[in-house]
Amino acid sequence: GAEEVGRRRREGRGLEESVLRAMGLKEVFDEAAAKVKEVQGLSNDDLLELYSNFKQATVGDCNIDRPGGFFNQKEQKKWDAWNGKKGVSADDAMKAYIAKVDAVAGTDFGTKI
Repeated sequence: GAEEVGRRRREGRGLEESVLRAMGLKEVFDEAAAKVKEVQGLSNDDLLELYSNFKQATVGDCNIDRPGGFFNQKEQKKWDAWNGKKGVSADDAMKAYIAKVDAVAGTDFGTKI
């Protein structure tokens, strides 16, 4: 009866909402990436964590050779951080990135996914 139709509608709506939320991960990631650019005074560790998750989310596993040379230490650390994410899925990297942005920027992007 009407009760059954109401239940189906509620369940269907819940499913739609979860699909929409999942589809929105990339959009939330993009919003977080734009917002974190406004944050100043981030530590090198925070920057490396953001960088490595961003690269893993957008490129995938590290696909370049490790930079060499004494004067390339910054690039080597970035490479090491990204390479350390090897095997992490794009979605998981996006979620980790969003969580890190929330931690350093005081935002709540994580509630949108």
